[in-house]
Amino acid sequence: MNPVKTKRDGAILQVTLDRPKANAIDLATSRVMGEVFREFRDDPELRVAILTGGGEKFFCPGWDLKAAADGDAVDGDYGVGGFGGLQELRDMNKPVIAAVNGIACGGGLELALSADMIIAAEHASFALPEIRSGTVADAASVKLPKRIPYHIAMELLLTGRWFDPVEAKGWGLINEIVPGDQLLDRAWELARLLASGPPLVYAAIKEIVRDAEDSKFQDAMNRITGRQLPTVDILYGSEDNLEGARAFAEKRDPVWKGR
Repeated sequence: MNPVKTKRDGAILQVTLDRPKANAIDLATSRVMGEVFREFRDDPELRVAILTGGGEKFFCPGWDLKAAADGDAVDGDYGVGGFGGLQELRDMNKPVIAAVNGIACGGGLELALSADMIIAAEHASFALPEIRSGTVADAASVKLPKRIPYHIAMELLLTGRWFDPVEAKGWGLINEIVPGDQLLDRAWELARLLASGPPLVYAAIKEIVRDAEDSKFQDAMNRITGRQLPTVDILYGSEDNLEGARAFAEKRDPVWKGR
């Protein structure tokens, strides 16, 4: 059975991790996910992706320990995008929404953190339990302190305790909490909103954010205004850039072409 299911509707791609019983990720699944997200990244007709899990109990618990016991190496070949196909995929300049439909722990939470927006079902739960097995949540150790207050990130990393969507939203980790039976409807609603927007601007935003992550403010601004970032340079010379100004002047909705 294919562990990764896709649904394409217009400019939106839904990616569902579906590996019963728990949607855990082994090396082979990670490589498949990497190919799916690379194709999404490189397809000019696709603008937004939704990532979710099959079933109602698990989004993803992370690494497949049974596969590891059978010989999958923890430092093996995860594929083009790293673990889960997304968190190390270079130049992902399109919006990704994580729709967390259940338990998201360990590498599963790290996978959700690779998305730009996270919405969660009311019954979802989160944890980084690696500390209890004597290992490190490496990607979360990098990402979590950048998304929530440092002292809270460290508490979650150092204790491995579970927390619910209400707490996650309170710390700014997730965007919305919705009833479980409305999760995908809401994800698609958000995706359609984003898909109607200017894709070249989204690409520029994502590259600027990445580039500025470890830069001084003025250095980052100089690279933007100097058109040193490829996506910014493309945007300023694009048809869409002119279309935005024309549409505003003509008091109509813009028609974005992504070029």
